[in-house]
Amino acid sequence: MAMKLTVEQATFLKALAHVHSVVERRNTIPILANVRMEAGDGTLSLNATDMDLDIVEAVDAEVAATGATTVTAHILYDIVRKLPEGSQVELAGGGEDQLKLTSGRSRFSLACLPTEEFPVMSGGDLPHGFTLQAGDLRALIDRTRFAISTEETRYYLNGIFLHAASRDGVDVLRAVATDGHRLASVEVPLPAGAAGIPGIIVPRKMVTELRKLIDESTDAIAIALSETKIRFTFDNTELTSKLIDGTFPDYERVIPTGNDKQMEVDRKLFAAAVDRVSAISSEKSRAVKLSLSSGTLVLSASSPDSGSATEELEVAYQGESMEIGFNSRYLLDITHQIQSGDAHLSLADAASPTILRDAGDASALYVLMPMRV
Repeated sequence: MAMKLTVEQATFLKALAHVHSVVERRNTIPILANVRMEAGDGTLSLNATDMDLDIVEAVDAEVAATGATTVTAHILYDIVRKLPEGSQVELAGGGEDQLKLTSGRSRFSLACLPTEEFPVMSGGDLPHGFTLQAGDLRALIDRTRFAISTEETRYYLNGIFLHAASRDGVDVLRAVATDGHRLASVEVPLPAGAAGIPGIIVPRKMVTELRKLIDESTDAIAIALSETKIRFTFDNTELTSKLIDGTFPDYERVIPTGNDKQMEVDRKLFAAAVDRVSAISSEKSRAVKLSLSSGTLVLSASSPDSGSATEELEVAYQGESMEIGFNSRYLLDITHQIQSGDAHLSLADAASPTILRDAGDASALYVLMPMRV
């Protein structure tokens, strides 16, 4: 059915920017390159999907005639992006005909595909529901996603494992990511309604899109999930994704319990020193060595082609002297997540994983595998 409506360029563009980024650039199925638009009572609803991830966003519009159609997402986004700021965009037609887009003296005719062909992924009953503050959700994502694996063969590591857990008798909602070299575990108090949730793996693409969309959100975010799907609802947006169908490894077995050497160091000074020293290490290994003795840490790196570097830092450490090597990039990724003044390292020996924590925040824990240097 043909629709007719007017929408403001800035409002339309913002929603299209969100929606079109879900659409894959290359599609073997033509309809998946399209955005579904439905004009209802005072709103224009936009819907896009790649069959794994689905987004629906509604914007205010002056609707003269209701109806629905689908047009190519990237072309529509490109047109609206190039229209003058503050202009009004008029959409008319659709259905069996082309969609006419008019703004000022600009006129476009866009080819449409039938709405019946558009796959419906949103909707459906998701039995578990709870809400999370936007700030808490941002923290869970920001402090774990750097550790998501990009190795496609280990697909069950290509996301964030979200589950209900308990620490020291307190119920928490915990997010965990690992790529086998490092592990990030961050938690927030368990929200009401989340106690019985299954452990789920939220895919990397969903994590990326969600994080972009909630960047400015201040409201609580409604989360609904089942064993196979998760939906986030906030502002005027609904984001639904299939979950990774796999078993996340028993990560708690990776977290060492017998690390008896404790070191505390100023996070900023430590990160800056690692960054400087690693300038010399070879691109391939990015190795940096930590040599610990009472009250002192010496960071060093060397490369057969470039030379060597060392830097000394004062640290709180009373254990026996030891040396351990790490990938400097991984070490920096973790130290950047530590928000308070000091980083706390629990070490065992040169061959065992090290635990890194934020000295002022028990809700986050990081594990880093050593490397030979």
